[in-house]
Amino acid sequence: MTRNAEVARVLKEIGLLLEIEGKDKFKPRAYYRGMRSIASLGEDIESVAKRDTLTDIPGIGKGLSEVIKSYLETGEVELLTKLRTRVPVKVLELDSIPGVGPKTIRLVYEKLGVTDLGTLEKAANGGKLSGLPGLGEKTQVQIIEGIQVVRAGLERTLLADAISAAERIENDLRKLKVVKQLITAGSTRRRRETIGDLDFLVDATEPETVMDAFVNSEGVATIIAHGPTKSSIRLESGLQVDLRVLPSDSFGAGLQYFTGSVDHNVRLRSIAQKMGLRLNEYGLYKDKKKVAGEDEEGIYKALGLQWVPPELREDTGEIEAAQNGNLPELVTMNDIRGDLHSHTDQSDGKNTIEEMLDAAQALGYQYYCVSDHTQSLTIANGMDEDRLLKRIEEIDELNASGRWKMKILKGAEVDILADGGLDIEDEVLSQLDVVTGSIHSRMKDKKETMTERVCHAMENKNIHLLGHPTGRLIGKRSEFEIDLERVFETARKHNVIMELNAHPQRLDLNAGNLRAAIKMGLKIAINTDAHRISELDNMRFGIFQARRGWLTPDDIINTCPLKKLMKSIKK
Repeated sequence: MTRNAEVARVLKEIGLLLEIEGKDKFKPRAYYRGMRSIASLGEDIESVAKRDTLTDIPGIGKGLSEVIKSYLETGEVELLTKLRTRVPVKVLELDSIPGVGPKTIRLVYEKLGVTDLGTLEKAANGGKLSGLPGLGEKTQVQIIEGIQVVRAGLERTLLADAISAAERIENDLRKLKVVKQLITAGSTRRRRETIGDLDFLVDATEPETVMDAFVNSEGVATIIAHGPTKSSIRLESGLQVDLRVLPSDSFGAGLQYFTGSVDHNVRLRSIAQKMGLRLNEYGLYKDKKKVAGEDEEGIYKALGLQWVPPELREDTGEIEAAQNGNLPELVTMNDIRGDLHSHTDQSDGKNTIEEMLDAAQALGYQYYCVSDHTQSLTIANGMDEDRLLKRIEEIDELNASGRWKMKILKGAEVDILADGGLDIEDEVLSQLDVVTGSIHSRMKDKKETMTERVCHAMENKNIHLLGHPTGRLIGKRSEFEIDLERVFETARKHNVIMELNAHPQRLDLNAGNLRAAIKMGLKIAINTDAHRISELDNMRFGIFQARRGWLTPDDIINTCPLKKLMKSIKK
């Protein structure tokens, strides 16, 4: 993972603090523009910095390039440090609240002394916001609701962000010659959608050396603890990271224990007890004799179980399957042959079709579907029938050019309208290879209305996939109110494939829904919904989610060769 999002957050924080300080109205805009450029950059910001070409990025001048270099090299920005002192407000925390922006933050800070989520919540619940200029009772209620939304996800970190931080720390620690084994454990290893904190386990010949390097890692805001066998830090992002040292002969037992989940571990200890054994983080014991512990496989084998992939360790049937030797052969990245949902600059994507195709071919795909938005989504520059017909001709020409070995599939992400109709005429849709129908409007409709809407859309003979079926954005927006069982039944009847949208903030469907869909005989398409080159790498997060949903290659449509794929989606 790149550090682009991390750098973008730094620029955003500086911009917000400058705006709240109110001394210069132009500087914040420059930082916001720089933030947006970095966020949409299709290349690793560190690679650009090493080439000394930061100023080639739109919106990044000499001043911002020095800020970025300073952060990448030292983890600090002098201006940001000074601003945090002058304006002691947790602006990113407050800005994350729906409906709260820089003007509101400045107002409540100056008038009420609000500096963070807690003080804003106290002021709102006390009715103090409605008396401020420009803020009424309705706004106060909206802010209270917004705080509740943030509260639901504030203490959790998206898996993608956690993995990005984990990889950076892990790469640094692996450079130490004293490190023999180093693994990320906990919910990160189980690939949960969000992470509470990061857990590292290390086996090293000189633990003190590793601990010293760990607490001095890049991006550390606070050293919570620094000991010979355990240390804890808090990153500038707020994420807590713990590092534990384990002896070699106990590393497997420790890895199993600290990977979790708690429920899974309780079941294992119960099995051990029934066998007259004792299981803990140091090993599996028969009286005082250790019978297993050096590796995880040995622990499970000694308990009469198959080794259970970390993604399944939630006590949702994996223990019984492992006892019977029936664990599924879970899908891997190597099984994926193509991506059936992506965007270009012809709608709201950031790269041209040629750039997206080059990137997809570099991944070794056998096929790749270009599926830009359609006309109802005007904010995304959606395509009407005429533009779609021109795109069809363009893709025919690109396929004929021989430049790409993979098959370029003609697609579209079509809007499902309020009445369940599609916003493109059937005559045009019938000329596409893959049509994805998605909801982008009226997301708060009642359950029955939403269910009818989606089911009616799937009855259309030209729709092949249902895109991001529940519409959620993790930590930002809840799922639609919708009867998924009925949706799945309709999808099975009309041969519509359910999408597993791999965007880290979507991961839609969730693991439980995936298992339910497969149980009902549906097929899944793991798609990135990529809007820029870098987002094609999000396929791995779709794989993580698929594994948590017990999916095998046979359950997933884009593991098929092209000929079988096209036959399978044919209505």
